[in-house]
Amino acid sequence: MESPEYNFCPRCAGPLESRTIKDGEPQRLVCGECGFVFYMGPKLVAGAIFEMDGGIVLIQRAIEPGYGKWTFPGGFVERGEVAEEAARREALEECGVEIEVRGIIGLYSYEGQIPAIAAFSARAVGGEMIPQDETMAVRSFPRRDLPWKDLAFPSTKHALKDYLRLRH
Repeated sequence: MESPEYNFCPRCAGPLESRTIKDGEPQRLVCGECGFVFYMGPKLVAGAIFEMDGGIVLIQRAIEPGYGKWTFPGGFVERGEVAEEAARREALEECGVEIEVRGIIGLYSYEGQIPAIAAFSARAVGGEMIPQDETMAVRSFPRRDLPWKDLAFPSTKHALKDYLRLRH
């Protein structure tokens, strides 16, 4: 296990150390004082793919990672938040569009990457495409003119391909 990102127990502030708890599993961070096991799970991202003005709506990122690249609106799911609600919130926060989430397209995870990405299909129900705080541009791309070479993440490409396959 690499050096831990955390040094102290969130319960008692005792020192965390790497230990093998069960053979065959990765080492875990364990508190040397109270025995608390600090499970380092993935972080969930929720995003939505939807169409407006004759094409698929994508945003151009104004933040890292992926600065200047295109993706569908999405972001981290807050603790206790429903993933579909996070996708709805992120669409409004990133591109000014209110959506109705329809169903899941897929769940995308990659070796060595912390977030797992839940991509949902959605329908625009209000608002207008206006770049927001973390967005340089918002644009509707016809299906045949998607910016494949300028996509921000592997999950963007994989989810768009699955969306197009499911909604041919």
